[in-house]
Amino acid sequence: MSGLALIFADEACAEALTDARLLAAMARFEGELARASARAGVVPAADAEIIARVCERAKFDIEALARAARRAGALALPFVRNLTEQVAAASPEAARYLHFGATSQDVTDTGVALCLRDAIARLDAVGLRLGDAASVIVHAHARTPAVARTLLQPALPIPFGFKAAVWLSLATRALAGVRAAAQAACVLQFGGAGGTLSAFGEQGEAVAAELARLLGLPRAAITWHSARDAFARLGAELAIMAGAAGKIARDVTLLMQPEIGEAFEAVVDGRGGSSSMPHKRNPAGCLLALEAAQRAPALAATLLAQLGPEHERGIGHWQSQWLTLHELVGAAASGVVAMAEVLEGLRLDADAMRVNLERSRGLVYSEAVSVRLSRTLGKAVAHALTEQLCQSAVQSGATLKQTLAAHPQAAAAIGVENIDELFVPENCFGSARLMIERALADWESLKAAGGAGAARGGPCG
Repeated sequence: MSGLALIFADEACAEALTDARLLAAMARFEGELARASARAGVVPAADAEIIARVCERAKFDIEALARAARRAGALALPFVRNLTEQVAAASPEAARYLHFGATSQDVTDTGVALCLRDAIARLDAVGLRLGDAASVIVHAHARTPAVARTLLQPALPIPFGFKAAVWLSLATRALAGVRAAAQAACVLQFGGAGGTLSAFGEQGEAVAAELARLLGLPRAAITWHSARDAFARLGAELAIMAGAAGKIARDVTLLMQPEIGEAFEAVVDGRGGSSSMPHKRNPAGCLLALEAAQRAPALAATLLAQLGPEHERGIGHWQSQWLTLHELVGAAASGVVAMAEVLEGLRLDADAMRVNLERSRGLVYSEAVSVRLSRTLGKAVAHALTEQLCQSAVQSGATLKQTLAAHPQAAAAIGVENIDELFVPENCFGSARLMIERALADWESLKAAGGAGAARGGPCG
């Protein structure tokens, strides 16, 4: 991959999805189809081997093919014609058997599946980096007091590790979803003209089984020419993964605001500066993740809109899905890589977290006060009284603790000796520790399960 598109891409993932890799994967399909057909006795073995060898070293003029595909309305037609010419140069007899029994959609969809498999393997690897980076933060800050913010306003004390555990749980579910969807989507497409392998007679099953083995791809129960749900489901999961990285990026971006100052991206040469304001330290890594998170949903929606092909082969659906998936995988990888790098270098300021807790003058402990008052006064009365105490504290400039201690009814209901414990942040953590432990355990279970076979079968080219 080259050009300005590299700004918003993960280069390693993009390399698995280049035009050249797709054409090489399509040529691989044709070569292995010839071999599989020969082993089933459908194609002469010598001719099949010539086809396979030519396919392994086939070269294509990408721009010329694209122009020809524009005229034909699909890539497979000029591709097969060009590849046939290359085989014919080695053996006109062998060229007669190229693409035998297959159809345009077989070679296109299987080529896409092969390239997706390799790209998802890269995405899986960076997804593991993101989760591991989040888990390090969870462990390090499992009891670091911080402010929970709801509707962008201070709410109550939580451990910062709880916030990071939410990030981790997002990464866990997103990676699990992509793995499962990729396993279902990266399968052999092989059905011939109408999907029934009619050209092979009784040998169709044997050819298909051997072709799947040679390509290292699973087989679907039935031809999926006009059933595009697997690609749509993968697209949705990729958009969710990009969105998960975007959620983390949004939180980090807000925490980096000088008014908050609780988190900072690592200082990296050439990143985060301003062209006009030398003092600025911008969340550049988060920017990349947020860009991807906002780009991905529309791409996934395109695949969802293509779930209704007509009969056994649709028009205007599968012909362009490679381009959509190419962009969608790239967006997800770009966002996840960016946030993996951010979390791996993230600097957290526990002192600033404590200052922000104290800045509310104790108002973030209002829930604890209300809950304790409700034991003797009942929930409704306790809630109303706590609201009154909070308003008095704001108007007087006193802390909520001081206001509570000075209120005869409230102090008597709680007991003066119990007031201090209500204003200890760790006493407000509730079930956070158990939730954190479960999030960490879920992540470790996902890692132990390994990938969903995304890397089987080697490179698509």
